[in-house]
Amino acid sequence: MTLLVVTAVDAEAQAVARGLPAGADVLTAPVGVGPAAAAAGTARLLALAGGRYRAVVSAGIGGGIGLAPGATVLASRSIAADLGADSPDGFLSLDELGFGSALAPVDAGLLDRLRAALPGAAVGDVLTVSTVTGTVAGTAELLRRHPDALAEAMEGYGVACAAQGAGLPFAELRTISNPVGPRDRAAWRIGDALAALTHAAPAFATLLG
Repeated sequence: MTLLVVTAVDAEAQAVARGLPAGADVLTAPVGVGPAAAAAGTARLLALAGGRYRAVVSAGIGGGIGLAPGATVLASRSIAADLGADSPDGFLSLDELGFGSALAPVDAGLLDRLRAALPGAAVGDVLTVSTVTGTVAGTAELLRRHPDALAEAMEGYGVACAAQGAGLPFAELRTISNPVGPRDRAAWRIGDALAALTHAAPAFATLLG
C-alpha cells in the first residue's frame, strides 16, 4: 500500500520527491494553504483512492519556536491553535467550549519510526494556525497557551482531520524556515528549509514496512 505525503504548495512536494528513494511507494501531493484547503484536498485524495493509502503525513516548512532555520520537527500532536473563541477572560479553545477537540494526536507507531530514522529531529507540539503569528504580543500569547510547541504551520490539523475521518494513521513533519515572532522577511531561510525537507524525505520510506 502507498504512503500519502501531503504538502501545502508544489515547492514542498518537489522537495520531498527529490529525497525519496527510487521506487518508494510514496505519493506526494500539494493540497493548498491553510487548514480548510488541507482538509478538503486531503479528503478528496483519500475518497478517490479506493483504499490505496496506508497512512497520511503532513509535511512542509514552518516557523520554529526556539529552533534555527533548517531544523526538523516531528509533531507529537497537531494543535489547531486559533480554533476557538475570544472572551473577556482570554482565548477559549474548542475543547474549553465543549465543541470537540483542537488536539490531533499523531500515530505512535509512525512517530516512533520517524524518530528512529531522524534521530536529530526535535519532537513536540506543532501548531496549526489560519493566521501566521507576526508580532511580539501574538508570539507571547501563543507561547503562554502552548508552552510545549516547537513549530507553527498552517495545514497539519486539517490533514489530521481528513486522515482521522478515513480511519488512517497520521503524522506531521516540519522543517524550519524562520523563527516565530515579529514578521521579518530578511530572517526567512526558505531554501534551507526545503533542503532540510529533501534530507528528511528518505525517512518516509521507513513507514512502508
